[in-house]
Amino acid sequence: MSKVYTWDQLFSRRQFIKGTVATAALGASATAGIGLLAPESSLGINDSPAQTPAKGVKHVTTICEQCVWRCGVVAKVENGVVKKLEGNPNHPNNLGKLCPRGNAGIETLYSPDRIKFPLIRAGARGSGLWRRTSWDEALSYTAEQMKKIKDNYGAKAMMFNSTDNLSQPFFEILLKAYGTPNYGTQRSLCFNAMTTGFLYTYGMPQPGTDYRNCKYIIFTGRNLAEGISNNETQEMIEMVARGAKVVVLDPRFSKTAAKATEWLPVRPGTDSAFFLGMINVIITEKLYNEPFINRYTQGFEDLVTEVKDYTPEWAEKKCEVAATTIRRIARDFAAAAPAAIAHPNWRTSNFTNSFQNERAIAVLNALIGNWAQPGGLIPDQEMSTAKLGVLSHPPFPPAQGMRLDGVPWQYPMVPLAYGVIQTMRDNILTGKPYEAKGWLISRQNPVLSIPERQKTINALMKLDFVAVIDIQASDTAYYADVILPESSYLERYDGLIPIGNKIFIRQPVIEPLYDTKSSLIIYKELAEKLGLREFLPYKDEVDLLSRQLKPFPVSLQDLQRAGHYEVKNFQEDHSKDFEFQTSSGKIEISSGIMVQMGKKAVPTWNEPPRPEEGQYYLLTGKTAQHSQMFTQNNRWLLEVFSVNRAWLHTSVAKKIGVKTDDDVVVESEVGKVSIKAYVTEGIRPDCIFMVGGFGHVSKGLKFAYGLGASDSALHKTVTDPISGGSSLSETFVTVRKA
Repeated sequence: MSKVYTWDQLFSRRQFIKGTVATAALGASATAGIGLLAPESSLGINDSPAQTPAKGVKHVTTICEQCVWRCGVVAKVENGVVKKLEGNPNHPNNLGKLCPRGNAGIETLYSPDRIKFPLIRAGARGSGLWRRTSWDEALSYTAEQMKKIKDNYGAKAMMFNSTDNLSQPFFEILLKAYGTPNYGTQRSLCFNAMTTGFLYTYGMPQPGTDYRNCKYIIFTGRNLAEGISNNETQEMIEMVARGAKVVVLDPRFSKTAAKATEWLPVRPGTDSAFFLGMINVIITEKLYNEPFINRYTQGFEDLVTEVKDYTPEWAEKKCEVAATTIRRIARDFAAAAPAAIAHPNWRTSNFTNSFQNERAIAVLNALIGNWAQPGGLIPDQEMSTAKLGVLSHPPFPPAQGMRLDGVPWQYPMVPLAYGVIQTMRDNILTGKPYEAKGWLISRQNPVLSIPERQKTINALMKLDFVAVIDIQASDTAYYADVILPESSYLERYDGLIPIGNKIFIRQPVIEPLYDTKSSLIIYKELAEKLGLREFLPYKDEVDLLSRQLKPFPVSLQDLQRAGHYEVKNFQEDHSKDFEFQTSSGKIEISSGIMVQMGKKAVPTWNEPPRPEEGQYYLLTGKTAQHSQMFTQNNRWLLEVFSVNRAWLHTSVAKKIGVKTDDDVVVESEVGKVSIKAYVTEGIRPDCIFMVGGFGHVSKGLKFAYGLGASDSALHKTVTDPISGGSSLSETFVTVRKA
């Protein structure tokens, strides 16, 4: 029988004594710096065939996965050891530059806390007791449990969850072949309001933005200087440098606000009042693009009627931005058209009225006619992107049963591909409309991302089976029954990525250090164990990527050497830029689908809740040095951002008697945390802000475990009934000195 280990035994610093080939190559001083260390042989980690590192220096082109932006990377590999990562100047997503997270990919690769071989739970769930197993046993065990659930309860009792990544399409093939309707992503925790708001206006979920030619832009909580989308962040900074007008609505003085022409500390949840006030001005003063509206939109007259009372003076009372400011910005914005953008934003999971806010933003853009114009919104570029070869497989079996997340029976306007992950979690606990039994989770960490962390843990404890695919011992992996370790992005292939007329590859820059596999192989081998081989019919990653390249006269070897392939004589297709995929075929200022669903057809005002006396809005967001719930165990990044703090306005800090770095207790109706204070004038007095992603509960993350505080322990679960977005900022908290 295999020996049982605790997390401490699996990942204890004391075990990182004996050097691997990579350790020896770097030397002791480098080892101390980036953790190129291996456990002692008693754990059996080094008994797989050793890889002999190639001698000399080489440069390998690949794609980063320290976040979802997929920047181009050139890795410098010396004697089999990755010594440096640099931005690929030929990649449009980053234009040769890497952010702090991208530079820290080396530490992710060589982290001593990586999962190095498959693990099966050896004690009670969450006990931290594990045994090492082979890939054959781990995959067989996973498949047996999934078959058992399917045979006894139907495929619907098994849930699949993943997040945005290059291998996600193959994960989706696996779940569709299995036959479950239950698929969850991160979307409802991030941008459901934005994508649905634009979908029901323009017929597409997320238009692009032409920063390079834009003269005037309004961001609503979109913090590009810290929530880095690499090339967009660069283009935003260039906008500032050339003197374009940048207006930021945000209750907090973010780094983007610091770069802006104007910062408006709007009251949380009232952004839509600001935009409705702008629309009122643009309509009453006839500043709109009448020819564009007449030709490409429908419902303008309905909007005129709706906004007649939404004057800047009305909006001032709601959003606490002066009426004179709203009127001035509306006029300046219209004067800059069509090279002006009210940005669609990204993480719009804030309030139950965020959908109406995004609808107002979408309509505001339509009024000035910036669609497909220099400096305006960019139509869906899929028509102008090279098309990869696809897998041929049998038709999927019909998915049986209602979805656990309430789509569409509870949330009829949420697209099936988006889902509502927080409702899926809730219905595991309620057992309605039926009992869930299993959960397969790939590259996602629901324990730390979904509101009410304890609820998520309770949901995991209730299930018969939980399997996690990850490179590290995430909080969710800690409560799993089996962990299938994925190779890091510097050790594996993923699906190819076309961008415009170029095709890019993620490929291994070194051989895998441990007994890990790419997700492409994990999904394929799990499909084989499930009797679903024909749905993922490739032999290996090379075979799959070669099939994706089949439409093009280039070999995989040539693509690997160059890092990308440029399609010759590629012609961009803009013929359908003004063919809107809405029910009317036009931009729907008045939405036909909203009418069918019995909702207000034009953007409207919905009053958001306010905190009571002694309570504060809880705001959460990003920092440039970490990615959501993933990088807090990265020691390089911890050196530059070591812990999250609670931002308190100076007046609040004085009231409760604290200063920066004092401990405070922040409490909501669902939980409380202890966290250090950061006292500043750069936040509204009625708000408290925390960077998300800290407060990990997994003891397998020894650098991040217990560090800082988790916002998911405080957030209560509130869901927008239209978009399905989690209304994270409708959580109100108290604060006191610890």
